[in-house]
Amino acid sequence: MCSIARALEIVGERWTLLIIRDALLGLRRFDEFRDSLGIARNTLTDRLNRLVEHGIFERVRYQERPDRYEYTLTPAGQELSVPLLALMHWGDRHLAGADGPPRLTAHAGCGGPVVEQVACTGCGQAVAPHEVTTRLRSAVTGG
Repeated sequence: MCSIARALEIVGERWTLLIIRDALLGLRRFDEFRDSLGIARNTLTDRLNRLVEHGIFERVRYQERPDRYEYTLTPAGQELSVPLLALMHWGDRHLAGADGPPRLTAHAGCGGPVVEQVACTGCGQAVAPHEVTTRLRSAVTGG
């Protein structure tokens, strides 16, 4: 199975991506996710459990009696900001409509606009989508 298919098995469902989006925006608690998304409790519970199981979130207790937990993104979960940003920008370019995008991305340091970019690690140059090639691993390793 290819890496895209494996990744989609974990994060490729609409509610899952929206939960991760909300976590990247700072939400951590079950009720915050539920209120933001309007998602059914059982669906949210299922998605959060799955994300914890796959190492995207870590479940951290913040209260005893009753036990209450926060869901914090692991480093692997934080890395999902890049594909989500790319998906958001794609939607902004192709689906935003006359009013434009609902959110704008900016660098916290200087305020400049943020864009996702594919770059070559060999020469450092930006690579356009039509300049990317892929090949089977066996063609690279000889096995």
